[in-house]
Amino acid sequence: MPEPADSAEPPARADAPVILGDVPGSFPRSVLAERHPALIRKVRDAFPYGPDRQRALDALLKNSAEGVLEPLDAGAADRERWEVWGGSEHFGRSWFDVPFLWSESYFYRRLLDAVGYFVPGPWQGVDPFRPFKLAELDTPEAEAELVALDELAERPAADREEALLLGSLWGNRADLGFRLGAGGDGTATDSPLVVDEGEALRSLFAGGTLCLVADNSGRELIPDLLLIDHLLSGRRVERAVLHVKPYPYYVSDATTADVVDALRRLTAATGAAGASGHRLWSAMTDGRLTVRAHPFSCAPLPYADMPDDLRREFAGADVTIMKGDLNYRRLVGDRHYPATTPFAGTTAYFPGPVAALRTLKSDVVVGLDPRTETALVADRDQRWRTGGTHALIQVRR
Repeated sequence: MPEPADSAEPPARADAPVILGDVPGSFPRSVLAERHPALIRKVRDAFPYGPDRQRALDALLKNSAEGVLEPLDAGAADRERWEVWGGSEHFGRSWFDVPFLWSESYFYRRLLDAVGYFVPGPWQGVDPFRPFKLAELDTPEAEAELVALDELAERPAADREEALLLGSLWGNRADLGFRLGAGGDGTATDSPLVVDEGEALRSLFAGGTLCLVADNSGRELIPDLLLIDHLLSGRRVERAVLHVKPYPYYVSDATTADVVDALRRLTAATGAAGASGHRLWSAMTDGRLTVRAHPFSCAPLPYADMPDDLRREFAGADVTIMKGDLNYRRLVGDRHYPATTPFAGTTAYFPGPVAALRTLKSDVVVGLDPRTETALVADRDQRWRTGGTHALIQVRR
């Protein structure tokens, strides 16, 4: 069983300002003002929605740009849940004036309303992002990544594990992860890993239970599954729990249906990829790999506010891996921390050992070595926080 968090760890910086979307020129502002309207148009073009759904999408487009946050319809099953999650405080305010994590999350919930995902009718349960997700699984790049596994299978187990861990870290740049020796000590500016505690993470694979909180579907989910297969088949872990979203979210966030699509893609492949897919399929049927879709996975809140049942589940794991940018924001808190704020302090509340595998795609970051921060700030390209060009592996035992 994991040890409890060390009470001597530095506390989180509770005085760090919460990230909002009201600053002109900021990354959050661009997401709310540019990315969300573009996504509404993309979803509208991807399906032959009737006039009622088109009007609802148009209304969301106008409201999210000019209006205020409004409660869910009275008949919505999760209306009370969203009010408890902060709606009672935020409703009636501009989308740009509430915490960015909250407004961004609520946008996706309202988008599902607009396309009729939750209500009885022809569009109930139809994932509005499914065409984009499936397209990622059927590309030459995806095929090349799976073929690369044949060569990797010939390498020693430790080398395979390092490569698969990097593949999971980089997601849809998984081919980079399959090239060995791509790490670094987290202080060198010529490394895309601004923090690399991969060795510490691998030391936690000691035959127990792994919780992996997934990020994206498609080509980003497949490397996660390949890593799980390696850990299970090598008895590095005895059991794996894969946490996904209970419904479509943030365009590409993985749901149970996306897990099945990824497994089918793997089992249809040849060579090492196909063998991995069949092992994973068997692992799901015999219970060594289980999928969990907790409602809090879609909460607009940090994991510090997780409910007791989820806390107990993470406490029972030997290590929990938080994948991706959104999970990182929720793990450490979506705040303007100084970049050198200790990762251990921001995650001291977590009920067991926890690791972050994250490609940097938003403002928040903690745990940087002062030398690394200085070098990054001095770089002419200041998109290192948001451009997906840098990544990190952080661990708190």
